[in-house]
Amino acid sequence: MKKTERLITLDIFRGIIVALMIMVNQPGSWSYKYDQMSHAQWNGCTLTDMIFPFFLFIVGTACWFSFQKHQQKLSVDSIIKIIRRTVLIFLLGLMLNFFKQWIVSGEINLSTLRITGVLQRISFCFGIGAILCLSLKPRGLLFTSIGILIVYWIILWMAGGAQPYTAENTIVGKIDILLMGENHLRKGYLVDSSGLFASIPGIVHVMWGYLMGMTIFRVNDRKKLIIKMLLIGLSAILVAQLWSLVFPINKTLWTSSYVLFTNGWALVVLAFLIWIIDIQKKTKYFSSFLVFGFNPLFAYIFAELWASIMSGLIKFNFEGSLVSLKSWIYGQIFVPLFGNMNGSLFYSIFIMLFYWCILWIMDKNKIYIKI
Repeated sequence: MKKTERLITLDIFRGIIVALMIMVNQPGSWSYKYDQMSHAQWNGCTLTDMIFPFFLFIVGTACWFSFQKHQQKLSVDSIIKIIRRTVLIFLLGLMLNFFKQWIVSGEINLSTLRITGVLQRISFCFGIGAILCLSLKPRGLLFTSIGILIVYWIILWMAGGAQPYTAENTIVGKIDILLMGENHLRKGYLVDSSGLFASIPGIVHVMWGYLMGMTIFRVNDRKKLIIKMLLIGLSAILVAQLWSLVFPINKTLWTSSYVLFTNGWALVVLAFLIWIIDIQKKTKYFSSFLVFGFNPLFAYIFAELWASIMSGLIKFNFEGSLVSLKSWIYGQIFVPLFGNMNGSLFYSIFIMLFYWCILWIMDKNKIYIKI
């Protein structure tokens, strides 16, 4: 397998993830979403619940290629690179929270500013995960990842009382409140879905992604690679299902069974893409996603900013009521054409294609924003 082919496959996988992330985060109406386009209410896993861990997995895979020039070892240069990127991503996430707070309340109040978020979790998992990946040998990395999942399970099990995995009893939300204070977490929820403590098992996605990046790079026989990925992926899914009998698959708590389940599916999906793109040479069917894969974090940040502007900043009077630009587009164009539920879905597709056009123009002009 040629190096360029591998990277294209990874960029396409990342692009698909970002496109889906935008769609599930920007429906026409939050009241009208199909089950697979929504998070599971508590236990369980939908397509939407797989998107974030898939992204963390591909962050780890990209780490292998990114740190090749550092010989996959910790050095002054690699540590500086990790710290700089970790801090930058965290600050960008904080900037998004500042902006959203200003949109909603018209002011910035540090005493109630949410510290956590998607980008903050990415920065945490990348920072810790990258250091572990460059510090440990592959076998040590695998055993450490398993150890993290087991220890996390034991902590939640022993510290949660008779029903340790409910929102009311779990130790996860209590630790986040202790560390950051209730005012700095997601409002209206007993457990912040992007909290600090539940980010610890998220590191395992980066670790497994890194190991898979190493495997993809070293195994030249593509069919053997796919078989290996499927065996590991399906085994992880099976173990996760068995583990879920005592430790439920739960995104909010980011349970160990959830980590195994989503890592397993990430391997299966990536194996499918390698088969389609590298063996069947059907790149053209997926190449449209490359523009998202080339500028993934920029695409996410821009989409979040523009969504806030459309929903909270651009408002006007329409038929005697103040409506946002987003509400007007959804209500006046998509609902009459497709109804509430399908209109909400098609709006999310429309807005994703809107961002695709911008990223396509950037790609044609060789504009790639490295974050």
